[in-house]
Amino acid sequence: MADDLNGLTDKALSIFAFAAYHRLVSGEKVTSVIRRDGAGHEADPEGVKELEERGLVTAGETDIDLGDTAQAAVETMVTALRREVGR
Repeated sequence: MADDLNGLTDKALSIFAFAAYHRLVSGEKVTSVIRRDGAGHEADPEGVKELEERGLVTAGETDIDLGDTAQAAVETMVTALRREVGR
């Protein structure tokens, strides 16, 4: 089921939301996010597994690399957020 966004759980979406946050703050395209920062912050393990199983991300010990479909999903989320506030 590679590159499938249909029916993602909230745990998986939380990883995209984190990427969307960084996209909004930086103004730059986000291609990866931190999985574990060493200070106690960690992406949800079930969400990471789900995204990996769907072929949307590749996760290492500390980083999560977003594939093309995941990057597009983040951009769609940012566009939807802006639209909701009239931008």
